[in-house]
Amino acid sequence: MIFLENTCPVSLKTKYFGYEIFRRWSNNKPSKGRLLIESFTLQVVRCQAEGCHASLGNDNGHVVCRSHSNCAVALDDYVAWHPDACIVCYELVLLLTDEQILNKRCVEAAIKTALALQAQVIKVSHFDRKHYFYPDLPAGYQITQKDSPVAKDGCISFNVPVQECSMKFYSHAVRLTQLQLEEDSGKSIHDAKSNRVLVDLNRAGLPLMELVFAPDLRDGEEAAALIKELSLILTRVGTCSCRMEEGALRIDANISVHKQGEPLGERTEVKNLNSIRSLVKAINYEIQRQIDILEAGGTVLNETLRFDAINNTTIKMRDKDTIHDYRFMPEPNLPPLRLHDSLDASCIPNSSLDINDIRMKMNELPEETRQRLISNYGISLEDAIILVNDDALVEYFLDVMSATNSHNGQLVSNLLLNNLLGTLNSLDVDIKDSILSPSAFAEIVHLLESGQILHAVALKIMELICFSGDKRTPSKIVEMSNWTKLPDDLLEDYVLEVISSNKKLVGKYRRGNSKVFNTLMGKAVAATERRADMQKLQDLLKRKLDE
Repeated sequence: MIFLENTCPVSLKTKYFGYEIFRRWSNNKPSKGRLLIESFTLQVVRCQAEGCHASLGNDNGHVVCRSHSNCAVALDDYVAWHPDACIVCYELVLLLTDEQILNKRCVEAAIKTALALQAQVIKVSHFDRKHYFYPDLPAGYQITQKDSPVAKDGCISFNVPVQECSMKFYSHAVRLTQLQLEEDSGKSIHDAKSNRVLVDLNRAGLPLMELVFAPDLRDGEEAAALIKELSLILTRVGTCSCRMEEGALRIDANISVHKQGEPLGERTEVKNLNSIRSLVKAINYEIQRQIDILEAGGTVLNETLRFDAINNTTIKMRDKDTIHDYRFMPEPNLPPLRLHDSLDASCIPNSSLDINDIRMKMNELPEETRQRLISNYGISLEDAIILVNDDALVEYFLDVMSATNSHNGQLVSNLLLNNLLGTLNSLDVDIKDSILSPSAFAEIVHLLESGQILHAVALKIMELICFSGDKRTPSKIVEMSNWTKLPDDLLEDYVLEVISSNKKLVGKYRRGNSKVFNTLMGKAVAATERRADMQKLQDLLKRKLDE
């Protein structure tokens, strides 16, 4: 297999559904060596979008809910172009005169993703042509991998939040059936106000990875957790931005329900789910809709649906009674994709891509990071999940740990997640823009661990720096504000002073009126200027009163 990087197709003049289109080079050149052509937007009547797919399944009482899906992942950084900005020519397959050459970057991205999902990378895979005529498919066929994908038989494990408690998780896993490379189609834009359908061809020909998962999920929450973990993995290995709002990660869900012990039921397909929220709502609604139909004695029809985000319902788009003949045929212009793995002792290098070279350059995966945080710093699984979900957050945590001699990672995690993040959220500031630097945060942790300040004082220092922009160091703030914790051996003097100054209250307490204890405690706290260990102060006061 020959690879060619940073080459582009020649300009074309084509006839497209009756529109004669002149494609001309633009002077605008983004990175990666791609040339652009002059933009246009087509108006086509009764055009529908052809999407890609995603996966799922649930034990819901007497009915086991199943679904099966795929994820279309755009291997490109330019998916958010405006419809009138430019039209991109073929990028999965690069054209040079009459020769088609596979894009090396796309194959590397597929291998990285397969390795990250513990999949078997196929040494020899093939490309096919899938023929169908649609306004968003300029060539009249799509290059894909029908029966011989680049990878198969993978698995992804992820943590699902328990619905009753968002801070508790259970582990689940889904099998990856196959990972295939294909080219993207255009995008149909339905303009309800003008009753028109426009076709945006900016993404036509861009490379996609289609991930096909087995029906191992059980409800919308598990599907959401899968997509979140998949997004973390793909962004970590650098194969996709996973920005769903830009179309970099697109999901269709195929959903069916059946009684336990019976085969999978008739499925429906919900297309164009472009957010996690829509994914969860659409799946859970469709599961319940199918259960209601079956319990009423009806039959679930094989249909293509769309999700109405306003009414939170699914709406029928078309029937799927007929089986389309896509006239699959081997792609005549692309030879088999041959890879080799130098880790295999019997390997005979026969291609320009070594799977092991890519394996050795892989970044640490999210689950590996979680286990490292738990093992090295002793934090809880729940905190590790939250930290790893945000690259900037876990980087801040690691910077704090490297700047302090503390071995109490859970203390750092608690202060960071429960206190600092809350302060920053109230200011609408992201952790990466925090005015409280990791080194200053580490200094607060040191003051707290060494017993120089109380936990309440640590929070006051954070708020003072974040809200007021105080430039002083935490130690200087403590010194100048006289916030140093009182030594425990001085507490008895303050307690005795409170007792001697409030004899009436003390008398009431000793005659059985325990309610006045809180009043006496308040006076003791005021006397110590809130610089005492509250638990020790309370225990000492109670002991002296009971003497």
